[in-house]
Amino acid sequence: MPSMPAPLDAPRFDAPRFGVNYTPSQGWFHHWLDFDLDAVRADLDSIAALGLDHLRVFPLWPVFQPNRTLIRPRAVEQLVRLVDAAAERGLDVAVDGLQGHLSSFDFRPSWTETWHRRNLFTDPEVLEGQAAYLRTLASALADRPAFLGMTLGNEINQFSGDPHPDPDRITPGQAESWLRRMLDACERGAPGRPHLHAAYDAAWYVDDHPFTPAHAARLGAVTAVHSWVFNGTAQRYGADAVATGQHAAYLIELSKAWAEDPARPVWLQEVGAPAPHIAAERAAAFTRTTVDAALDCPDLWGVTWWCSHDVDRSLADFPELEYSLGLLTNDREVKPAGRALAEVVAEARTRTHQPRPRSTALVLDLPDDAPKRSTCAPGGAFFEAFMRLAADGARPAAVLASRASDRDHLTARGITETVTVDDVGRA
Repeated sequence: MPSMPAPLDAPRFDAPRFGVNYTPSQGWFHHWLDFDLDAVRADLDSIAALGLDHLRVFPLWPVFQPNRTLIRPRAVEQLVRLVDAAAERGLDVAVDGLQGHLSSFDFRPSWTETWHRRNLFTDPEVLEGQAAYLRTLASALADRPAFLGMTLGNEINQFSGDPHPDPDRITPGQAESWLRRMLDACERGAPGRPHLHAAYDAAWYVDDHPFTPAHAARLGAVTAVHSWVFNGTAQRYGADAVATGQHAAYLIELSKAWAEDPARPVWLQEVGAPAPHIAAERAAAFTRTTVDAALDCPDLWGVTWWCSHDVDRSLADFPELEYSLGLLTNDREVKPAGRALAEVVAEARTRTHQPRPRSTALVLDLPDDAPKRSTCAPGGAFFEAFMRLAADGARPAAVLASRASDRDHLTARGITETVTVDDVGRA
């Protein structure tokens, strides 16, 4: 059995964790309908062979909880068997609960749809059902040493606003209430485990989005960031631009501006090399550049690449880029990006990981609720100033204007100089 996982809330550690978002080579996430433990074991063997130490797994919510008061025992048992199989291979497991949304497809149970349409974030009965489900999964895994903890769901914030075609509209206050209740349900199921939530980058970049940077950086045991350069970064700046290679590191540093704990760990929970924005022949170089940049950020808990195996092309209707994101093929052959990540992992484990503090901080003049956060998005003034500093070798951090004169906060983060967007523009 592997050793107990390093806690996600540890403020300092000798080495970051390296893992992968597990996409089964057979049947994608539909594999839960025809669960084959032997096939899962073969997938896990191919993941472990890359030298990785953990994976993130995705139970499909409608499969596990087809009725509000029915959480299928057999499905929960299969999840436990997957976690045990991973442990046998030295892999720890983080579990996402409410799937939710995956690779352009929504997976909402029928008791929240059409004739039973109810707001995912505010309806009392839906909340009761969600909390029971998360508590059940956490409880089933609580005694497994390889269980890292629960993430509430995969980018579930996308259900709360545009561009979703049928969003469940809520306020930031309602989003916070939902997050606190669901995190509490996970804690009740597995006390003491580090539980968290994860949003796609609308939380950081989209004006008036109800899930805010403060939610991401202050609720749960760790801040999770999902870095995708198909969000306009690669299109605007190019595949080989500093902004593209530094995008993941930027999100890590941006998240720390809102964190109340200067040493709060950040988990780069999703990052990948999407074609055609990153051409196949550039995937390995992009992987190395992105991970190296992330490793240069203090308080990085770990990197979890998206994804383990390609989506089988016999499955229809995925966006083209989703088919080729795997580190391995459907035949479990290692791809160039997989080899590059394995090399970075091997190199990282030969040295003590303690990146120098980022002594220059770019001041972000936004209130805590950040209603107009598009300045942080690709093309925004703050984003471009940060990337200009990065291109000049400054290794910038980010700090809120409200803390830019807080000596204790700056000292705790190793910040000795602050600059504004206007300063960078004049340089």
